[in-house]
Amino acid sequence: MEADSPASPGAPEPLAEGAGGEFYSLLRRIKGKLFTWNILKTIALGQMLSLCICGTAITSQYLAERYKVNTPMLQSFINYCLLFLIYTMMLAFRSGSDNLLVILKRKWWKYILLGLADVEANYMIVRAYQYTTLTSVQLLDCFGIPVLMALSWFILYARYRVIHFIAVAVCLLGVGTMVGADILAGREDNSGSDVLIGDILVLLGASLYAISNVCEEYIVKKLSRQEFLGMVGLFGTIISGIQLPAVCGICPVYVLPL
Repeated sequence: MEADSPASPGAPEPLAEGAGGEFYSLLRRIKGKLFTWNILKTIALGQMLSLCICGTAITSQYLAERYKVNTPMLQSFINYCLLFLIYTMMLAFRSGSDNLLVILKRKWWKYILLGLADVEANYMIVRAYQYTTLTSVQLLDCFGIPVLMALSWFILYARYRVIHFIAVAVCLLGVGTMVGADILAGREDNSGSDVLIGDILVLLGASLYAISNVCEEYIVKKLSRQEFLGMVGLFGTIISGIQLPAVCGICPVYVLPL
């Protein structure tokens, strides 16, 4: 009778080691793709941006509730003025096709529409804090995601997978649930109409933000970041400067009784 081969009891071990090796190799490949400098930098910048947006939201809500200071257009006007002083001036001193006058001659009407969308988006979002809660504004602001995806599909020719559409469906379901919850909560304290107005302002502002963001991505990738910031600073300052006295009640048209 032949003796058992020493390798026979451990026959499954090479298979196990092979499966384990493939698993660790897969983990190394995933780590190599996820933990790159570009991805880490993008995540860090995104978190910084979210922190700044959160700070703006909290301060706007605090001013509206604690001090009754409702200046949505003034807040935007200051931002556009800073962009104008920095980036629009940079374009003014450039030469060639990147000069401010050359850009205005070719695409002035496009940047007027872009500036109008960006200004009104900022105004509606900040104005919504007067009517609804900070939580509702931040959650309903996600409505811009499906709008942005739809615009990117037709304008930027972006293509998405099934998981993206599932996420959009969940997002829309959450938006509907949040609006319904706000209406029910508003009925209890007799502020249902104000809460609904705030939610509508957020949804409109998020849609305009999506338009502005798609145009921003196109301009930054095809042209330059300085051109986008400079032209938004220019027309944002003009549009918000015209609208500022109107919404503050300074304009005679708004002061005269009907």
